Amino acid sequence: MSEGEFDPSGDQAVSSELAGVLPVDFTAFHSQQHRAYLRYAHLQLGNPKDAEEVVDDVFTFLLKVWRQALKEASLHGFAWAVLREHVERRLAALCRQVAMVETAWFAALRRSSRERLELLESKLGLYAAIAGLSERQYDVVLLAFLLGNDSDTVARMMGITPATVRSHIRGARRTLSRKLGVDWIPGEEKDQ
Repeated sequence: MSEGEFDPSGDQAVSSELAGVLPVDFTAFHSQQHRAYLRYAHLQLGNPKDAEEVVDDVFTFLLKVWRQALKEASLHGFAWAVLREHVERRLAALCRQVAMVETAWFAALRRSSRERLELLESKLGLYAAIAGLSERQYDVVLLAFLLGNDSDTVARMMGITPATVRSHIRGARRTLSRKLGVDWIPGEEKDQ
């Protein structure tokens, strides 16, 4: 598992009873995105229960507007925007900031030994710097590095091109290098 990863105990597939009455393409979309959406929401909210409720709300909303969603220029981009909006609403309702810094740090701490605690403390600064990135760079960094998705998967999830993902990664690296006071070496990006 990647740092901060939420491993949903009941990675919900659409039940067989519902699968027969729901649109086939919605069922397929749900199966492809549910787990990734849960992991992202958990990183943002810091609580598995809140993450599950938000993602359930997202898919309920998407089902209600499914025919219109299919007409969007990018179904994945539309759904990603819906997920972000629902997460932001939940954070506002809870009067909380994004929990990514703490969620990712504590997940890393659970997996580490005492010898690595010093290294983890430096990661806390990195996570705080990531939280200060622009919205798109932040999402790309979370999906690619904290949740371990490759560029193609991140692009598909967000409804953007792999080249745009790589561009956001380059921009995020420059910004993080500046914020953390480390040298950024152009060209060191690997294709996530």
